[in-house]
Amino acid sequence: MNRPESVLRTPARRFDRSGERDPRTHAIIGAAMEVHRQLGRGFLEPVYQDALAKEFGRRGIPFEREVELAVYYKGDRLNASYRADFVCYDKIVVELKALTKLSGVEEAQIINYLKAGDFDIGLLLNFGAESLQCRRFTTEKALESQPPEDR
Repeated sequence: MNRPESVLRTPARRFDRSGERDPRTHAIIGAAMEVHRQLGRGFLEPVYQDALAKEFGRRGIPFEREVELAVYYKGDRLNASYRADFVCYDKIVVELKALTKLSGVEEAQIINYLKAGDFDIGLLLNFGAESLQCRRFTTEKALESQPPEDR
């Protein structure tokens, strides 16, 4: 799959400028791990979305659910739009899946969300596998704020 140069896939565990784990993504992934631990695999995506919203609330993670992301072409808003499962901390787009295996289609979806919403970080969380799968995506803009050794 050809990815735009401005969007890169990175490991789920990233570090902030101080060398510590990014507390925001760490909190989101921790909440998702708890949901997967409690429910396991096999449910449809809306079940995980409901449970994750409850877990975000319990953990004090700020979030919006079912966020509409407008798409623009040469400054004009298109009729088509995307709908992200969650936006956390006003900066991190979170997309949930309940598939036995992730493919390039799901990766392309989160990359489009990053571009449409002008987000720095995207998390793709898959609850359909035996263990929670997490893929983290970031833009060059976000990488520029991190030291080269953490990229």
